[in-house]
Amino acid sequence: MLDRAFLRPILDDESLTRGLGDEEARVMIEWLVNHAERIATESESESATRHLRDLCRRAKSVSRFVRLWCHDGECGAAMQFAGAENAPWNLPTGDEDAADLIARLLDCEDRRIVAFA
Repeated sequence: MLDRAFLRPILDDESLTRGLGDEEARVMIEWLVNHAERIATESESESATRHLRDLCRRAKSVSRFVRLWCHDGECGAAMQFAGAENAPWNLPTGDEDAADLIARLLDCEDRRIVAFA
């Protein structure tokens, strides 16, 4: 079981899930906690905290993109945001379910993480 203090960047940051539906928020938090568990076992304390902060920043980007694309209907803004973030995602080309989209983008993030490991 992870220390609650280590999980604080996930549990106390409402911006990670702001504007998402319940299903997307659940997928996001589960993804973050699963990675936090891996980070905690593979890294030293200071390094683990830095990795978790970086992961939360990437998660916020995914969350914001999904909110813009699916909930706000701002596809142009979402594409511009993805470009500004240099996002490694396979971007949607039309309507997509928000929960499916967030899961797909997080899979892209997983591949990015493996590539840098």
